[in-house]
Amino acid sequence: MEKYEFNVEAEQNGMRIDKFLKENTELTRTYIQKLIEEEHILVNDNKTKSNYKLKTGEIVKLTIPDAVDLEAKPEDIPLDVVYEDSDVIVVNKPKGLVVHPGSGNPDHTLVNALLFHCKDLSGINGVLRPGIVHRIDKDTTGLLVACKNDKAHLAIAEQLQDKTCYRKYYALVHGVIPHEHGTIEAPIGRDKKNRQNMTVTDENSRDAVTHFKVVERFKNYTFIECRLETGRTHQIRVHMEFIKHPIVGDYKYSIRKTLDTNGQMLHAYELSFIHPSTKERVTFNAPLPQYFLDILEQIRKEENE
Repeated sequence: MEKYEFNVEAEQNGMRIDKFLKENTELTRTYIQKLIEEEHILVNDNKTKSNYKLKTGEIVKLTIPDAVDLEAKPEDIPLDVVYEDSDVIVVNKPKGLVVHPGSGNPDHTLVNALLFHCKDLSGINGVLRPGIVHRIDKDTTGLLVACKNDKAHLAIAEQLQDKTCYRKYYALVHGVIPHEHGTIEAPIGRDKKNRQNMTVTDENSRDAVTHFKVVERFKNYTFIECRLETGRTHQIRVHMEFIKHPIVGDYKYSIRKTLDTNGQMLHAYELSFIHPSTKERVTFNAPLPQYFLDILEQIRKEENE
């Protein structure tokens, strides 16, 4: 366990604490915010928030906890590996696979498969989420990057925070979207009526931005491409429901079950980031899975009959 103490000088008066610590340490803002949430960062011995503005003379105490041994167990689960080197592994996640262990899913997850395949993963996200920098939902298919060491983890996390890690999705939504493209900018937070759901709200929420464009229109559906500017939980699903075009097969955010899809029609098809070691941008693609292609072909066929 490492401990640090900083005095706030006059020229730092009014500076956000996360920015202050980023400038005075080698930690990323994402990791600093995580430490603040876990109360490992105190101001005058009091807990604080990431947006707290410091005052001259205050004392900031920082504790970096020791790494904890991994508790998730390796499992021999097949992986569709798109790319792999000593820093990162990019996989094409199938439908139905949970990303990391948690309540109701103690094992048989992507993390268990990664531990068997890679042996070593970054430990920053704790014992149950080693290597995991971002997630996609259980029934969402497509690309996800995991990190094999803390250097890579911090680098990718910083890009996600700075919006330089690009993620594109394909989705099939209910209804016909009349315009060619659009941007949904609406904050997302926990639904007070159902804590397992997210919703567009101004209370205890975080900014969320989703860009979309139409790929193909049908009589009752629209096939679209979405680009995430932020990465909130269930973001695309919540945003599309918010504009009254919920994703087909999304039983959490759409009550209309017009097609038998066994989960939401959402696929993460492109992932692009700056490689932690080479510092060059790398871009990966994953084609639409067969179930998605079959549903699209079914719709086309029915409309042409």
